[in-house]
Amino acid sequence: MTKNITIILSIILILFSAYTNAQTTYKVNTNSTQINWKGYKPTGKHYGTIGLKSGFFIVINDKIVEGDFVIDMNSIINTDLDSSSKGNAKLVNHLKSEDFFDVEKYPTASFKITSTENKEDKILVRGYLTIKNKTNPIEFIALVKIDENQLIFKSETFKIDRSRWDIKYKSKSFFNNLADKFIYDEMEVSITIQALKQNLLK
Repeated sequence: MTKNITIILSIILILFSAYTNAQTTYKVNTNSTQINWKGYKPTGKHYGTIGLKSGFFIVINDKIVEGDFVIDMNSIINTDLDSSSKGNAKLVNHLKSEDFFDVEKYPTASFKITSTENKEDKILVRGYLTIKNKTNPIEFIALVKIDENQLIFKSETFKIDRSRWDIKYKSKSFFNNLADKFIYDEMEVSITIQALKQNLLK
């Protein structure tokens, strides 16, 4: 009898463990998601957005344990200039050119979340960002809200060094004697993502 009770309790514990550690996948809603970027030079700045092609979060016990996102580099836009102006079109075309992101050759970039760590009411996100086939680790702070149907992910503004991804145009890391005609290597980034529980999309 005691042996049977032990077996039953063991089965209950296994089932409970499986339940409490259930994995949930949240698929990115690309229409409610954007990456904000901002670049600086001594004489000013430009800023805009980039969209995602696809992506998902994997959550266990309300904690993000993994994420994988494809960034649509062709979607890059500038928002500090009139969208109908020649200056805007010239800037966007330049950003898409070989001088910067070379989107004809590298139409997508990617970001993979490898781990998260609680930081009071926010999380520290660690992962790998790939641009132009160059991959480097990054980390940043984000606020995450998870309810029954969706996950909202909002990062704080963080900085990346474009030179680590071989984006050389007017960079002091690659060229000398630029005087005040250089563009700073560090650019600001922030991310807002809405992701829906996967079974809701079927």
